[in-house]
Amino acid sequence: MKFYADVHRSKRNDEGYRITYTTDGTAFKHVDSLGEIPVGPGDQLFVDTLPVQHTDGVIELLRRGVEVYYLRRLTLIEKMRGELRLPKSARRDIKALMNIEEGWFRRVTEDFLVLRRMILAYRSLLKTHQQLVNKAKSLSESGRITLKPVISSIEKQMGEMAGMIAVEAGKRYQAYNRLVGLLGIDGNLSALEALAEVLVLPEWASWRRTKNYFGLWRRDKKTRFHRSRTARQALERLMISLKGYKIRGKELIEVLKTIWITLKARRPGLPLQPDGEKTQKAGGAIYINLPPL
Repeated sequence: MKFYADVHRSKRNDEGYRITYTTDGTAFKHVDSLGEIPVGPGDQLFVDTLPVQHTDGVIELLRRGVEVYYLRRLTLIEKMRGELRLPKSARRDIKALMNIEEGWFRRVTEDFLVLRRMILAYRSLLKTHQQLVNKAKSLSESGRITLKPVISSIEKQMGEMAGMIAVEAGKRYQAYNRLVGLLGIDGNLSALEALAEVLVLPEWASWRRTKNYFGLWRRDKKTRFHRSRTARQALERLMISLKGYKIRGKELIEVLKTIWITLKARRPGLPLQPDGEKTQKAGGAIYINLPPL
């Protein structure tokens, strides 16, 4: 059975989420956690988004044997609402969701969800660190001295988190440890974390789409494919760790191709994605892309 759900912030508590779901687009019910939706083995759950706060609930569903998918681009809901001439509401968003082709949804796995949560925590530390560094540059000498212990503390936390991400990626993605050796980044915590992001984020369905996903198309050409800013930033951080700040587009393509060839060697002749999952759809196998963070 197919379930469709809309995840939206609760009016009672801005930090919480309310979930509206249906199976037929007529009868709707509400829950506070994805784990409360009455789905069982073999059922499919399509949602608009998966907030990191619901990671444990999604993992619970996956362990029940439920297939969980979420939308590649949230803007598709607004576009579909316009086509159907539906005003904005949770129920109407679900009706729009039900009319979007299944190819626009991505199936998630426990491996992806666990690493995504860790990567988002690292990114939060990275953002805070950069803000403090920029702030320190505008302060007097005494102000910089005051901020220095705080910056050092965050750098220590970033190192610890990067190490945890590297260990987890090595357990969950077979190609990760091999790529660490090929790229020569063992012991470089920043590079190890960036490599984990590069492996987790894209679809790895084809070389052309992978390049486009990282924004590596020719500037005089247009593309219809989605470009992930976070994936591009992760690839650039990986290259900076390898060669310093003076990097070129060709160098980004070279390291991306190294990763692509290594992944392709694991599963010759098959479209790739990090978790190795595939689903069946009317007449053949289709590979569902993993979502951007």
